[in-house]
Amino acid sequence: MQPAHCFQALMASCWPLRRRLVRQGLAWLLPVFFTPLVLAQNATSVQPEATSGWTAKPGWTLQQRGVAAAHPLASEAGYRILQAGGSAVDAAIAVQMVLTLVEPQSSGIGGGAFLLHHDGQQLQVFDGRETAPVLAPPDLFMLHGKPLPFNQVVAGGRAVGVPGLLRMLAIAHQQHGRLPWASLFQPAIELADKGFAISPRLHALLKAEPSLLKDPQAVAYFFNPDGTPLPVGHVLTNPGLAKALRIVAKQGVDAFYTGPLAQRIVDKVQLHANNPGLLTMGDMQKYRPQVRDAMCFSHTATAPSQAVNICGVGPPSSGLITMGQLFGMLASRPSADPEMDSVEWRHQYNEAARLAFADRAMYIADPLFVQAPGSGWGSLLNRSYLEERATLIGAQRLPKAEAGSPEAFKSSYAPMPAQTELGTSHISIIDGLGHAVSMTTTIESGFGARLMVSPGPRGGFLLNNQLTDFSFMPSDAQGLPIANRLQAGKRPRSSMNPILVFSQADSSRATPGPLLINMGSPGGAMIIHFTSQSLWAMLHHGKDAQQAVNAPHSGVSSPNGPLLLEKNRFNAVSIDGLRARGHEVLSIDMPSGLQALQRKAQVWSGAADPRREGWVSGD
Repeated sequence: MQPAHCFQALMASCWPLRRRLVRQGLAWLLPVFFTPLVLAQNATSVQPEATSGWTAKPGWTLQQRGVAAAHPLASEAGYRILQAGGSAVDAAIAVQMVLTLVEPQSSGIGGGAFLLHHDGQQLQVFDGRETAPVLAPPDLFMLHGKPLPFNQVVAGGRAVGVPGLLRMLAIAHQQHGRLPWASLFQPAIELADKGFAISPRLHALLKAEPSLLKDPQAVAYFFNPDGTPLPVGHVLTNPGLAKALRIVAKQGVDAFYTGPLAQRIVDKVQLHANNPGLLTMGDMQKYRPQVRDAMCFSHTATAPSQAVNICGVGPPSSGLITMGQLFGMLASRPSADPEMDSVEWRHQYNEAARLAFADRAMYIADPLFVQAPGSGWGSLLNRSYLEERATLIGAQRLPKAEAGSPEAFKSSYAPMPAQTELGTSHISIIDGLGHAVSMTTTIESGFGARLMVSPGPRGGFLLNNQLTDFSFMPSDAQGLPIANRLQAGKRPRSSMNPILVFSQADSSRATPGPLLINMGSPGGAMIIHFTSQSLWAMLHHGKDAQQAVNAPHSGVSSPNGPLLLEKNRFNAVSIDGLRARGHEVLSIDMPSGLQALQRKAQVWSGAADPRREGWVSGD
């Protein structure tokens, strides 16, 4: 028997074990059992690069449909929906509901999301980003003329925005759903009733988050009576979330935004003892998602050589525009060393990132509240503008990266100061018809506002702290306003970057060819680097999706901050070489959570980030 046949037989014999682990809520053990088997089968094509305490995942081969998500139970739930004839949007709803249960620290029905959808013809953005309460003033996070510390703002009601996720998903389902709305909540309801095993990652994050201990509902759900987090493997039921999901499944999405459930959310925010917020029932009732055209930019890949359209979400997200600026500047410097592990490439990339982040800090905010530079947001992606910006990149670090002036535009805004941006999860799905969803979803910081809401006695869901994505300072010292300042009803700027990549059918961005790549990541401002570097590796170095996801990360979180390198992934020669170019280098953990689906020769492959618990399910 050939080695591949032996492997297939072994996997077939293990299939009942896989199913049993999923049913019992022990799906987080799947990588323990199956990764060594798949690594053995793929040993010649995938070389683990990790030296940070994790093992590179091997990737998955699919034929026609698949789900890549941050937890095996969520991926399995989405796959079940696809098997039942559901659409990519249907599967995304099921995945998100399960993530609310099993990955509560990252996303959930108390937060928001951007969903990028392609049905073979139309490319749409469903914007479920949270909005600021009507009563919120621009100086909500200021005291005596100075910004409040992040840790004084994040826990409590002050930073809670109007949750947008569920109403956005409902509109996407109205347009693209195939299965009944209520049926999409069943996998999460079943798991919430039966329980799921607490994974090592969730346990570790609970242990590191003391602010949760200030919320009685969260304490009763996540912790032992002595204040220690429930142990790894503990089967955790969530009757509160199950009840909330049953309400929304049966009564429709309005039940979340009006009536008793909405009132519980508002009361939780307004009645916080130390840090109350301004959310009202009127804010909840008036929330409406936005449906927009996607933004795209053209790029020429080199491995293999082909023109592609890279499409994503425009403002209020900064992800697609900043990625487009990075790609445009790097493409205009063909003399740069093409090897991504070289000092030269990392230097060139970091300098381009600093310039792109300077534009991001100056210009990008909610398009309903700010004027786009020049003739529109596309001016920031203009080829001649990016070529001009790239001329600023030299052999040494630029002393100060400042925003440019596309089309000689004179900005009336001050650049936004650097501040903390965290959290998030990502879902990539291809259904049996080839329709695609790329959705990045978040409650912002880990465990959001550290407030748990429930219509039942125990458990529930966490609320977002999304208002901390606004600039704490509404203006600079001279009184010049900041584009991303807090304003009533405004959506905060985001770095979320759900991506769909198409072969370019012609020179028109509006006419994409076949879908090639579906990807995204959590990670705050670093999302832009995680997605950009992984996509560059696929388009310019011929890496498959899993190899690209496994590769080390670097980047900046502000235009003039330090160069951040993934801890234990760069050797001393590289670090010294970057310092010799003038960079201040900091090595930190970068727990990205990339998910990706990639098509080559009509066969899809899936990838999940080894730094988290992600998994791909499909056939």
